Amino acid sequence: MSKAAIDIDNLPYADGDFYAFEQLLTPKEQDRLAEVRSFLDREVKPIAVDCWNRGEFPMELIPKLAEIDLVSPVRRQGYSNLFAGIVHAEATRADASIATFMGVHDGLFTGSIEALASQEQQDAWLPDIYALKKIGAFGLTEPLGGSDVAGGTRTTARREGDTWILNGAKRWIGNATFSDWVVIYARDVADNQVKGFLVDTSLPGYSAAMIENKISLRTVQNADITLENVVVPDFFKLANANSFRDTNKVLKVTRLAVAWQAVGLQLAAFDIARRYAVERQQFGRPLASFQLVQDQLVQILGNTVSSMGMMVRLAQLEDAGIARDEQSALAKAFTTARMRESVAMGRNILGGNGIVTDYGMAKIFSDAEAIYSYEGTQEINTLVTGRAITGVSAIV
Repeated sequence: MSKAAIDIDNLPYADGDFYAFEQLLTPKEQDRLAEVRSFLDREVKPIAVDCWNRGEFPMELIPKLAEIDLVSPVRRQGYSNLFAGIVHAEATRADASIATFMGVHDGLFTGSIEALASQEQQDAWLPDIYALKKIGAFGLTEPLGGSDVAGGTRTTARREGDTWILNGAKRWIGNATFSDWVVIYARDVADNQVKGFLVDTSLPGYSAAMIENKISLRTVQNADITLENVVVPDFFKLANANSFRDTNKVLKVTRLAVAWQAVGLQLAAFDIARRYAVERQQFGRPLASFQLVQDQLVQILGNTVSSMGMMVRLAQLEDAGIARDEQSALAKAFTTARMRESVAMGRNILGGNGIVTDYGMAKIFSDAEAIYSYEGTQEINTLVTGRAITGVSAIV
């Protein structure tokens, strides 16, 4: 069989949606998804590998992202959680770094304002946030605190009259090298509770240094943040962020977004591996004609479909207002584990070409490692789920 005999773009299931989950979207949502896909194909995919190789964020993309208007599709625009999840998966399919930028600005940062700010605060801040006139970041993780940050937040907040004084450090904060605002979570020294603050990054005592030498999500500008006696007016203390339980309201939703990223990255791996297998000639015939290659492609597809099926149902539960924390935890743990398997098989199908970014798979393979770790590690999300099904906590 010759290469010319196969038109891969017109094969059945060319979009990877093997069980037609997208048909669950309304016609309006399907039209909007097509618009977003066209934007991603035109503006994001062509620059993704080059930006990743250079470790630079394409600032010129921000006005274009503002124009396509992707921020807060559920709360602000009235779309379903299913639509928002599939869009996030598609953004990740195009480039996990740009999807992570949006996940930080929209999910973590904007989500904090929408869930934890007063109406007066929302009215003052959200218009510029929605329009991407103010770029946001989310400061929770610390140099010495990751999975244990709920009870071990070291950054402090001290009330002084009509202001708060923040001191401490944050690490792995996406967008923080160029963001205008960052939501900082800090422990109130008066009552030992974790509270949230909107911090202007131009304030004296605030500094952000880019984390270098990453092997994953290289386009994302992660930073180490230092806060030295940063004075924040009381109006910028998030009115409804008064304990870590409040913070977890944001994390529950963003954990879903990361699970959708795991779906998107598997779709990307499937796209590249299938095309390569069909077009690559070995021993005088397409690589796809070998049984072991087809086996790996089907395993990637199976992992992707099972992950997407879980996420579709969870999005429906979220739309119904009955999704639970442990369901988000299981979704994040399960989908990212399947993602790791899928991208490894995809890289294997490409052989030596799978370790250079020219073919796209090496980037996908590397980006999967960050997605596997952030928004709750595999181990922590497993134990959260385990606690729910046994009634016994194994978390120290």
